[in-house]
Amino acid sequence: MVVNTDICGIKVGDQYPAHVMGVINVSPESFYKGSISSPESALEIARKMVDDGAAFLDLGARSTWLFAEHISRKEELERLLPVLEALEGNVDAVISVDTMFSEIAEEALKRGADVINDVSGFTADPRMIEVVADHGCPAVVMASNKIPGDPLGMDSIIEALDSIIQAAEAGGVVPESLILDPAIGRWTEEKLPKYDFETLDDFERLKIFEKPLLAALSRKSFIGDVLGKPASERLYGSLAAAAIAVYKGAHIIRTHDVPETSDVIKLSGALRSRTSVVKEGRYEVSVLEVKTPQDAGIAMRNIGATRVGSQVMQGKSIHIMLKIRNLTTTEALIIKQEMLARGGDAALARDAVSHETETTDVLVMGTLLQFGRLARKLEGQARSLPVIAEMIRECISNRTNLEYRYLR
Repeated sequence: MVVNTDICGIKVGDQYPAHVMGVINVSPESFYKGSISSPESALEIARKMVDDGAAFLDLGARSTWLFAEHISRKEELERLLPVLEALEGNVDAVISVDTMFSEIAEEALKRGADVINDVSGFTADPRMIEVVADHGCPAVVMASNKIPGDPLGMDSIIEALDSIIQAAEAGGVVPESLILDPAIGRWTEEKLPKYDFETLDDFERLKIFEKPLLAALSRKSFIGDVLGKPASERLYGSLAAAAIAVYKGAHIIRTHDVPETSDVIKLSGALRSRTSVVKEGRYEVSVLEVKTPQDAGIAMRNIGATRVGSQVMQGKSIHIMLKIRNLTTTEALIIKQEMLARGGDAALARDAVSHETETTDVLVMGTLLQFGRLARKLEGQARSLPVIAEMIRECISNRTNLEYRYLR
């Protein structure tokens, strides 16, 4: 699960500092008016961003803001080309172009663009995969199903990204060239701030794809929802979110505020723990941390396991520990015996083992599959064990809804 790749000459990965992608908008309808540039000022702005620490520059000629006025592809291209012409060969940065349309991407790549940033994740224009594959260029793909950013919650984001990766690879895109964006922001009416909070909180789950991760959260609405401030006053909130994203595994932060973000992510990156990896000759051993069966299934498919096989094994992949309080000694001993019979275990007070106490707390350890089998067995027992069985199910399902099916 260690990311170590090269994007147009820039080392990106877990062992390197996170990078800044500066945003240059030539779209007057963008949600943050402070980010809007004119073609005439774009080169000066770009050079300053590079001086302030940006390794990537993302050019956008069409606002993807939910409430922005729509423009034609022709107008998008007419806005974009003068900026690309001004920047080509004049800035020391990787140039990304933010577009959903293949003909614009193709023209941009001919005019000096290095990376395509498709917020539709190749879903708006099926030919985009062909263009990226033919040019062999890196591409940022944002989690999307039918429209940009429509997945709700991290489970849906991971499903969408998994589908996008499979479609891209089937279309000839080099797997190592993809950069993943989990679609933070108000992309649809249904996407409330709570979904962005969940995405940021669970950001490390995206490591399961073993690809560079980009977080585009600068001045977005979920920050305004907490602070009660317009986009122009969300700098500090953006910096806090960027620090969390890098700490949880982001490799690139897309931002309107380059110098401030550069400082913040340097510190956050220094605090971030590193994945344990041991190499010896052709062998490598690394710690694989997964939080849900869904993520484990993706990890299995990544090494070539079949989808059916990974589904069978998913319930065995997540090991958890539950603390059950105030059981009678008899109930505790039954739970330990039943868990041992299923390959798990349980720890309880020494006095409970010798029946010198009437009640005890118990720590129960096992996989989801083992807990499911335990719960089914406890349903048929006496005392309060059927109640405990349902409490076990509820407690685990609160952790993630996907796990609930393993408990029935």
